[in-house]
Amino acid sequence: MFVAMNVFQIVSGKEDEFERIWRERETHLHEVPGFVQFALLRAEDGEFISHTAWQDRAAFVAWTESEQFGRGHRQGGAMEGILAGHPQLRTYEAVIVDTPAGRTVGAL
Repeated sequence: MFVAMNVFQIVSGKEDEFERIWRERETHLHEVPGFVQFALLRAEDGEFISHTAWQDRAAFVAWTESEQFGRGHRQGGAMEGILAGHPQLRTYEAVIVDTPAGRTVGAL
């Protein structure tokens, strides 16, 4: 599994608007092979993280080069005045994954 996360700093008082924009935006993730899961996470301090899980790094890279990626990210203009800086991308290769079906260790 490969995980990609964007860390967002939000202008104070704009957190609910940020969430609303994410709820209302079109998603194209389900159209891309290798997509596993998306979650928008909110920390107590108001920081947000968009979290996507992929079957592997190749699936994530294919997403970033896809037409669906372009369509989804063209909606970013709605964030003007809400973001307190550029999102910071973090990527991770899973080395251990526990699920109800059991544990997977190593390359997934």
